[in-house]
Amino acid sequence: MRVFVAGASGVIGLRLLPLLVAAGHEVAAMTRSPGKLQRLRDLGAEAVLCDAFDADALREMVVAFQPQAVVNELTDLPDQPAARNDANARMRREGTRNLLAAVKAARAPHFVAQSIAWQLPGEGGAAVGELERLVLGANGVVLRYGRLYGPGTYYENEKPEPPRVHVDEAARRTVPALNAASGIVVVTDD
Repeated sequence: MRVFVAGASGVIGLRLLPLLVAAGHEVAAMTRSPGKLQRLRDLGAEAVLCDAFDADALREMVVAFQPQAVVNELTDLPDQPAARNDANARMRREGTRNLLAAVKAARAPHFVAQSIAWQLPGEGGAAVGELERLVLGANGVVLRYGRLYGPGTYYENEKPEPPRVHVDEAARRTVPALNAASGIVVVTDD
């Protein structure tokens, strides 16, 4: 299968790419950071430089790759946990809308998007709800990840409160979602 991964240089994306390549998929791996392109190539993917907020460029990249599945692992997270994250709320809303428009233009039959398995207050929670409605409205799959722990996460050396999931397990459980029926899949240790 041809799989386009948006947000491929994030903590889940970097673990997901080798799994997809090992399973025989052709993978395009998108990042907005030029300095991360080589690492994506080293993992066996076709590296794509694009910002999810540039709707026209995103549509062009996705259509050119002609994927059968698109995975949304887009985030805009700070280096340290924060009580409020307007940048990530924007990514969930605008980034997801732009990616879904690109998916539609490319006629990709499968769409999988990350979400979270706990409730956020305020705008963050509203953005999660909007992302999930958009994805389900497009017959996609919502992956509700627990709080990630393990190397490269906010919780490298300890487990966060539930719901939680090890980042390697989150990536592993993302692969079968490529062929899942539209709906919500909870990805937690619990």
